[in-house]
Amino acid sequence: MLKPENTALVLLAAGKSERFVDGDKLTEEYLGHPLAFHVVTALEKMPFLKRIAVVSQTALDFAACGFEQVENPDPSRGQAWSVRYGVQAAEAAGAEGVLIALADMPRVTAAHCYRLFDASDHGGTVVASSDGVQPMPPALIGRDHFAELCSLKGDSGARALILRGHHVITRPEELVDIDTREDLDALRARETALATRAAARRSD
Repeated sequence: MLKPENTALVLLAAGKSERFVDGDKLTEEYLGHPLAFHVVTALEKMPFLKRIAVVSQTALDFAACGFEQVENPDPSRGQAWSVRYGVQAAEAAGAEGVLIALADMPRVTAAHCYRLFDASDHGGTVVASSDGVQPMPPALIGRDHFAELCSLKGDSGARALILRGHHVITRPEELVDIDTREDLDALRARETALATRAAARRSD
């Protein structure tokens, strides 16, 4: 079974935020912190062999959070190249696997990621998250697939690989990703509603 201690966390944070239209979504405030730092904080206690953030001209300091920052010089070529750069850095560090996560998924939890590790077996591992409808990151992939990951092209990333892997289902709200400003506004509104209901229960 793969373990965090022999696995590299590869955080993909080099997207162009094209659908967000105005600004870099990863730097947008969410619950008092930049959006991208929520998954960083959620997974900070997991004892990864190495933490790698694939970035592109970012204002965010992932290095201060214990990450090696790997620059993707041309994110317009698609997410596959960010996966390549991250996996190459992980392989250089001697990792037996990679946990690929997205910086625009702020509700991911360590508990769910540990479930991915529990479902792993060996270097041929491919374990992805699922909302019950489709597989998606975070995804845990063993080193037997590193060559395939490093040959990817386009914007589909590792989608074809994780489609044929094992899928661990969790609550859809844990796997929400932020593509548009409307997505972020909806997430903020949901958090406000939850806080309001919690305060009302405490006052009863």
